[in-house]
Parts: sequence; structure tokens; C-alpha cells
Amino acid sequence: MSIQDNLQKIRATLPPHVTLVAVSKTKPIPELLEAYHAGQRVFGENKIQEMTEKWEQMPKDIQWHMIGHVQSNKVKYMAPYVSLIHGVDSLKLLEEINKQAQKNNRIIDCLLQLHIAEEETKFGLNEEELRDLLQSETFKNLHHIRVIGLMGMATFTENQAQIKREFQHLKAIFDSNQQPTADNLYLTVLSMGMSGDYQIAIECGSTMIRIGSSIFGGR
Repeated sequence: MSIQDNLQKIRATLPPHVTLVAVSKTKPIPELLEAYHAGQRVFGENKIQEMTEKWEQMPKDIQWHMIGHVQSNKVKYMAPYVSLIHGVDSLKLLEEINKQAQKNNRIIDCLLQLHIAEEETKFGLNEEELRDLLQSETFKNLHHIRVIGLMGMATFTENQAQIKREFQHLKAIFDSNQQPTADNLYLTVLSMGMSGDYQIAIECGSTMIRIGSSIFGGR
């Protein structure tokens, strides 16, 4: 099937409130353009340099999402254009994003990453760290970032009951933080679910899914 066919097939299964992020990391620009001409406008990359090169060459109505682990010293390269940064897992990183956003006269939207999987390799905050971050005065004084949601990745397993349990846990954390405690906090996005588990994620309340291989094929 073509990229266009794959996109149509996936979109046909999505509720209207769910945003599809096409994970285009490592894929060449002609393949991204095929998705673009099929109507896709939100693309996710995990390397800032690669994303910047694509941003420079592709149409300017694309929303670029940084979905990989972010190194603080690379934030400046994407600050002029990035639409949403998914994997923010520390106050220190938020401070750097805020600093670079201010230099570019922007407010950059971010998602805080929660660690919900049993695997040790996944990044993310725990519930206590999330609470401490959101309640800190330092966070409340970051006027060039906006935390618009949470994201998390389930354990890579065939056990669907476990995946569902982890997604439900993240949804519960999301629901418990709906009361805004700062001007730069307004949780509307719950990003969870990838090619293998996005249908479970949507059942559990996801509003944003990240899909790569089901659109572009294997890497």
C-alpha cells in the first residue's frame, strides 16, 4: 500500500478529537511530501538537526513535533519553528526551552513525559516529580513555554492488559491535574499510543497518537 493509502486507512479509524502525528524520523523528504500531499500536516522527528533540515526544505504550514529525548544544548536550533516538544522530563529542560523561546519572541508548547512503563530505559517523571515541578515557583515564572499536556509510552509487550493498565494510569494522572495552577499550564493533550498500541490508547483517552511504520513502512 502507498503512504496515501496507509494514511487514509488509519484516519478512517480515528475519532475526530485525536491528532495523528506522522513519525517521519529517518524518512527522506519525498516520502514526507507524499504524506503532505495526502493531507498530513503534523510530523514527528526525534533528531533536531534532521528535523531542522526538513523544516528548511518543506512547506511552511507543517507543524513539527520533537518526539525524541531532547538535549538542552540543541534546543536553540528548533526554537524558531518547533510546534510542540513531546518528551520534556525536567524543570531544567523547560528553563532552557523558555530561554530559547524568549530569544525568538515565541511561546513554545510542551508536553511533560511521565514514566509509566515497567522498562527502565524509558525517560520520564514520576507522579511526585510532576507535582513538585508544577507547583514550583520557577515553573510558574516561565512565561515563554506552555505545558499543554502529558505524554507517556507503555511497556513494549504483547500483554494488552498491561498496556491498558499503564495508559489508564497516565489518564488518571492527566485527569487529576486538570485544575490550572499556573498561567502556563493548561492540560488539553494526552499523547499516548504508537503503531502497535494506538487503538488501546484511544480507548483509554488519548488525544494524540504517534505513528510511523504503519504510515511509512519499516525503517
